[in-house]
Amino acid sequence: MKKALLPLLLISTFGLSACSTISGWFTDDEELEIRVLKPIDSEFTPTTLWDTELGDGIDHYFSRLKPAVAYDMVFAANRQGKVAAYNQDNGKEIWHKNYAVFNNEGFTSSITNLWASGASAKIAGGLAVAYETLFFGTENGDVTALDVHTGEQKWSVKVKGEVLASPAIDEGVVVINTGSGLMFGLNAETGEQVWSYESDVPPLSLRGIAAPVAANGGAIVGTASGKLAVNILATGQTAWEQPIGSATGATELDRIVDIDSKPLVAGGVIYVISFDGSLASVELRSGRVIWKREYKSYRRLTQAGNTLFVVDANSNVYALDARNGIEMWSQGALKQRLLTAAEPVGDYLVAGDKWGFLHFFNQADGKIVARLDVGGDDEDESIYSAPVVDGKMLYTQTRDGKLVAIQVP
Repeated sequence: MKKALLPLLLISTFGLSACSTISGWFTDDEELEIRVLKPIDSEFTPTTLWDTELGDGIDHYFSRLKPAVAYDMVFAANRQGKVAAYNQDNGKEIWHKNYAVFNNEGFTSSITNLWASGASAKIAGGLAVAYETLFFGTENGDVTALDVHTGEQKWSVKVKGEVLASPAIDEGVVVINTGSGLMFGLNAETGEQVWSYESDVPPLSLRGIAAPVAANGGAIVGTASGKLAVNILATGQTAWEQPIGSATGATELDRIVDIDSKPLVAGGVIYVISFDGSLASVELRSGRVIWKREYKSYRRLTQAGNTLFVVDANSNVYALDARNGIEMWSQGALKQRLLTAAEPVGDYLVAGDKWGFLHFFNQADGKIVARLDVGGDDEDESIYSAPVVDGKMLYTQTRDGKLVAIQVP
């Protein structure tokens, strides 16, 4: 069954995607109150080392595109079809390919390095790197593998459904989750389908899907029906399914229970959160729920040591004890700014927002300790997906296509 999607306006109204503001969200006074940042006592100054332009970025479309870092390179893409590799130290482009599509009276062909302004390739699923190969997917259901050193295409296949989340790779299998409720295991060398898994899709669900995790011999994914599922990575056989969210309410909107974020796997435990307000710690081997708390989010959970970090649907940031779910601190100074997930970097956390700012939090108490304006306080340069952290370096991508490398002291 094809996944029903909320209209763009409805998604935006409820903050379910990172799309830029539609006129009429707030009155002028309300938006001004959210947009104006209160002064902070900065403890350090993040440094922008380099930046480069990808082209048109993602415009106002829903997307989870974000950079990937590996082999001393930063890989990035835009929705239109540009995929590129950059030197990690200085941002110099090493190679790029163009997957824009040219349409002419029903005829469709892929154009590489030609007609860059052709029809969008609709790259949206994010990038993943493994085995010296870069993997990405599109809303058209195309999954492509490129050599990381040259950009040469190794293979490209089509799957049934939109690819809106990053692939996961382990044990020679590429796991692709789609908006149709189908998840596929593909051979990493050839792209050949090894297995498929189908989950139930309710009549109404969020625009987006959970990125899968490939770990410990399993393909782990959250579903639109609020279940956490583990499938055997080699065969696709379902090991177990565990309901996390439960549909309640009189309307389809009230009954949305999507797990729309990537599960977090650590120490034999899976941490997962659903949009209906269920955060759970689940035993990887058996599917037994260890503890459950009430937090509502579509952002990915992160962890440092024994601390879980949650950014909820209203952009409140929380720290919880991963062992029992007890809340340690909360930070509500950035409500309604459409914060990304909060990524650990050194002793801090970093999250981007709708107006192109990066905010840094102390992991110990949640205090905001630094801030960096990457997008010029412009919604067209909003940071819509969590920065990628590599040591004390982080890389972020803005809605209009700017790729920025930042160092944290």
